Amino acid sequence: MYWRYAVRRILYAVVMFAVVIFIFSALFNTVAETTQLAQITEQVNAEVRGVQQASQMQAEDIQEWRESRRTQLIQQYHLDEPIVSRIFWRTLNTLTMNLGQSTRIRSSAGENDVWLIIKERIPRTLVLFMTAVAVDVLLGVWLGLRKARKAGGLMDRTTSIITMVLYGLPSWWLGMLMIMIFAFTISIFPSGAMHSTPAPTGGFAYFVDLLYHMALPVLALVVLRFWGRAYITRNIVLGTLQEDFIMSARARGISERKVLYGHTLRSSAPPIVTMSLLALLASFGGALIFEGIFSWPGMGNLYWVAVQQNDIPVLMGNLALTTGLYIAGLALLDLIYGLLDPRVKVGGKA
Repeated sequence: MYWRYAVRRILYAVVMFAVVIFIFSALFNTVAETTQLAQITEQVNAEVRGVQQASQMQAEDIQEWRESRRTQLIQQYHLDEPIVSRIFWRTLNTLTMNLGQSTRIRSSAGENDVWLIIKERIPRTLVLFMTAVAVDVLLGVWLGLRKARKAGGLMDRTTSIITMVLYGLPSWWLGMLMIMIFAFTISIFPSGAMHSTPAPTGGFAYFVDLLYHMALPVLALVVLRFWGRAYITRNIVLGTLQEDFIMSARARGISERKVLYGHTLRSSAPPIVTMSLLALLASFGGALIFEGIFSWPGMGNLYWVAVQQNDIPVLMGNLALTTGLYIAGLALLDLIYGLLDPRVKVGGKA
């Protein structure tokens, strides 16, 4: 039954996520423990200064208190346990979103809590890349259907050549080219950042200013990607147009538009939805170089800053969140796949 398959698929996603986070924790174990010990030392020193000001303890007593407090914190963070146990506890903390404190990066409010820092960056990445993916999918599917309808025609051949030219271009190169043309040569759009300086405080002006700064990076992403999506959609739809039920629909006198957008698009929906959802999932983590070029303060930019400043808690939190969203999206994709295509019988017996 479908619900049994759904439960198994969700459990599989949870186990997969836990395994991936365990691997991440093992890879970053040495650096993460060094960072944790440095934070413990900093915390103990701060507490010692407070104790010295609040009491008249002797130097020997303060040193003894310092060692005792350090040992207590090391035990609290399980740093005195075997390496497998330490990795397990770090994995558990990450899975429960207990991401700890950043060593260098701060949120806009000056907080060093990793979860607050990441939570501040997520909407910025989503608003940019989800907008680009939505426009990209709509244009790509529309153009792909038109290409499939008149396969081998002038438009099909012309757009296929453009696809081959643009598909292999790196997004950062096209982004830099568009900045040079539209920001410095013609001066239509700003070269980067998310808002003007000073930024509007809110309301309609804030929204318009955001759209104005989003226009150039969204344009770069759409121009680069929707040609390839149209070509893939064209090939998927072209195969469906050769099916018997399409020929039967045409023989019954059903209009070509209804055949194309009703029968054909619905039957071709699963691979197109898969392609679109995977593009959306890939956008959750941002694009490290692309966001850097446009000075967009999102998740990709946060990756770069965390690596540069060796901020392992932020890097681990970023990896955990983007990996979790990606695995959850793949699980959701598997669950809805059977609902879109009645020919797929999930969890059934042969």
